[in-house]
Amino acid sequence: MPEPSFDELLASCTRTALKLEFRDQYMTDDPAYVAWQAGDVDRAIREYASWTEIAGSTAARGVEIKRVRVVSEPVSDYIAFEHAVTSRVNIVAGEAIRWVPRSRVSAIAVPGNDVWIFDEATLQFCLFAGNGRFIGNEVSTDPDAVKLCLSAFEAAWERGIDHEHYSTTL
Repeated sequence: MPEPSFDELLASCTRTALKLEFRDQYMTDDPAYVAWQAGDVDRAIREYASWTEIAGSTAARGVEIKRVRVVSEPVSDYIAFEHAVTSRVNIVAGEAIRWVPRSRVSAIAVPGNDVWIFDEATLQFCLFAGNGRFIGNEVSTDPDAVKLCLSAFEAAWERGIDHEHYSTTL
């Protein structure tokens, strides 16, 4: 039996969808990133319209969506891009976003990959190559893995800075 897709996991969650991100660079051929690099922020925002719609409808049905981005400072160009579009892509959809300087998470146990945590019971690890190319997802309901990921998320969230107060310029 194949693992459930991200869309299926998000559609079936009823309480929380939590995302913990660790990478300083993702898919640099992402059309939104390319548009932002060319100075076309509006096009970059349009490239993420489907996520804004999906997240917005998820939040509208009462699911709390929270995302923590652990970042190195000074931030990479990719993180500067993410920060620049977050208000018009994620926040407007109902996501709560916090940014955590990597130095603030040195003493907490974290998973080895970015992860979605659905209803505090199901994990979807997001797997990437070293160059940021997306490889695939891996789903787990292992109670020990869930416990680790929830603990890491909560600790990072506590150490985070709300999007509206975080600046990518030091």
